[in-house]
Amino acid sequence: MKSISLYEDLSTPIHRIEPLSKILYIIVAILLPVIWRQKMVTLGWIVASLVILKLGKVLKRTLPLVGCSAIVILTVIIIQGLFRAGNTIPIWTIGPLIFYKEGLIFGLGVGLNVLNLLFSVCILILTTKPSDLVEALVRIGLSPRLGYVLGSVFQIIPQMSSTMNTITDAQRSRGMETEGNLIIRIKAFFPLMGPVVMNSLIATRERAIALEVRGFNSTQKRTYINVYQPTRADRMSKIVLFAILGISLVGRLFVWQQLL
Repeated sequence: MKSISLYEDLSTPIHRIEPLSKILYIIVAILLPVIWRQKMVTLGWIVASLVILKLGKVLKRTLPLVGCSAIVILTVIIIQGLFRAGNTIPIWTIGPLIFYKEGLIFGLGVGLNVLNLLFSVCILILTTKPSDLVEALVRIGLSPRLGYVLGSVFQIIPQMSSTMNTITDAQRSRGMETEGNLIIRIKAFFPLMGPVVMNSLIATRERAIALEVRGFNSTQKRTYINVYQPTRADRMSKIVLFAILGISLVGRLFVWQQLL
């Protein structure tokens, strides 16, 4: 079964780390800039994320996401540089428009935070199989029903796309025209959608029956086909991340006490 996710199936040390450690990495990546409020901390974490993505051999897969985010970041920088309240030091002037230093610095900070979050999340979505992520969340207490819904989201669109391609090929073999101008495509749309909808309803009914047969609504303690055994890398990653977060909190409290 294909998946709608961006997961890249490779065999690297980053792929073998459990999903919960990667979720913890995202949490730490979000909290550290909030704790320290320094752009160098954010920049340092971005560099760390890029190194991890490189080790996972998925760094190139982030380029389209960075391209989309760059448009948003550039827009924020322009708007903040021109119109942010508190702008006082002009950098350059273009006609009636004045671009200010304070807005530029604020916009760059927002851009760094966006990239920090983006690269951290990419580590999770590019190196973690969706089914493994859902199973890990269910293990720590997520409702199995919600876990099933999350798992289905990653499969339903590819499944319908595959069904659509199969039905399209079948209709073409019967002589139906599916390619051409807009009118021909509209005529072919309704004969194609009928079987697609019916197949989706049948697949949903069969899946519901299969779940009931497997005791999906059972209130007994659940077991898993994959027995989770934490590896040394999993334990070390958690220890390092908790240590970084703890040291950051203690260091920030110490700085506050010195200021007081």
